[in-house]
Amino acid sequence: MSAPAANEAKASSDGSYSRRVGLFSGVMLVIGGIIGSGIFLNPAIVAQRVHTPGLTLGAWLLGGGVALIGAFIYGELGQRIPKAGGSYVYLRDAFGELPAFLNAWGLLLMIATGAIAAVAVTFANYTLAWTGLPTDYRLPLAIGAIVLLSGINYFGVRPGALTQNVFTVLKLVALAVLVGAGLLLTGAAPVQTVASEPPDSIVLALGAALVPVLFSYGGWQQTNFVAEELVEPERNLPRALLLGVIGVVGVYLLANLTYLRTLGAGGLAASSAPAADALGRLLGPAGRTFITAGVALSTFGFLNLVILVSPRVYQAMAADGLFFPWMARLHPRHHTPAAAIVFQAAWAILLTGTGTYGELLDYVVFADWLVFGATAATLFVYRAREKRGQAPRVSYRVPGHPLTPLLFIAAALYVVVGSTASNPLNALKGTLLLGAGVPVFLYWRRRREGLAKAPASQASVVGGP
Repeated sequence: MSAPAANEAKASSDGSYSRRVGLFSGVMLVIGGIIGSGIFLNPAIVAQRVHTPGLTLGAWLLGGGVALIGAFIYGELGQRIPKAGGSYVYLRDAFGELPAFLNAWGLLLMIATGAIAAVAVTFANYTLAWTGLPTDYRLPLAIGAIVLLSGINYFGVRPGALTQNVFTVLKLVALAVLVGAGLLLTGAAPVQTVASEPPDSIVLALGAALVPVLFSYGGWQQTNFVAEELVEPERNLPRALLLGVIGVVGVYLLANLTYLRTLGAGGLAASSAPAADALGRLLGPAGRTFITAGVALSTFGFLNLVILVSPRVYQAMAADGLFFPWMARLHPRHHTPAAAIVFQAAWAILLTGTGTYGELLDYVVFADWLVFGATAATLFVYRAREKRGQAPRVSYRVPGHPLTPLLFIAAALYVVVGSTASNPLNALKGTLLLGAGVPVFLYWRRRREGLAKAPASQASVVGGP
């Protein structure tokens, strides 16, 4: 029996996750988790802060270097613990249950679910602009996308991964057309609406530009959430992370080169929709229509990715006895966290309908990179355990350790501090919302301990057979 077939048989017999995601699908998950709508919009913000073409490309190259270090870090962590849940598992094992729970709590309450709502509405907006449908269709289209993709992922990781593959390829095709047109066609001379002069302080300007750049590069870590469903995760997860991040860095640099070649640094800084403006100048109205469709497809693929991976974190939390027991159960046939997928969809739809997702996401824009930095710090714990003989030595190792992880942690802290300084009130609200998870954690831990101490007959009645 082949290794994948053996894994399938094991999954069917013990009710665990089934390994159905190969290397190609893993790479598509990484790329799809990074590329959303950011590369179509954020380059204008970067150009506004650094002014010149060289510094614009330099900012994206520097951010790509940070993302690549992150891929190395998550690759080693994934090889050490190839379990579903990603950062939740690493934080729990290295620093204890509370920080891990707060990570999962934040994802469920607002980060993942708020992103699902926001991206679904973004998908609806671009779809309406693409098709010419009336704005009354916005909310039904957004909710319909959440329901459809949640349903696909309910029935197995393979349908979800195949959906991801299709829409990741489509978004790459859209970007390839953008880049190809920009580099091969000789359109009108770039528009210079803002003087393209170096900023007064290059260091400060690059630092400010790194915030939107790093947010655009975020997302590679989500593939670790489904590590338990990858075929040969110890080998394929690090490969998928590196190949995916390197591919995205190349795409991002080429896209920005296209924007600069077509619009110029000043025109890029003044643009509210760089991709549409660039392709519109090169191909006319048809180019704008094409890129609008491309953004719609890109956001749909990103939406699928978040819906696919995030329930694995909630399931891991519940399996530890820190959330509703039914959230820990996997579907007996599909081997998916079916209850967690349904719960996530219901909460995301509620956020979509009430329109509260925007505020929630504004409150926690710093949280992703806070988790990135904390997760990178777990690597030092695992390396120390390895030296003491308390953990096995792994073959895949972060190059340049400990300097490279320290640089990554510094970059993460910079984003957190920068986001907090830009809106202290929102950061305070986000911190309070995350802090609200502490009493929730204490409740579930106390309940778990109570069940553990209860007589067997009572525990059977309370907890079920």
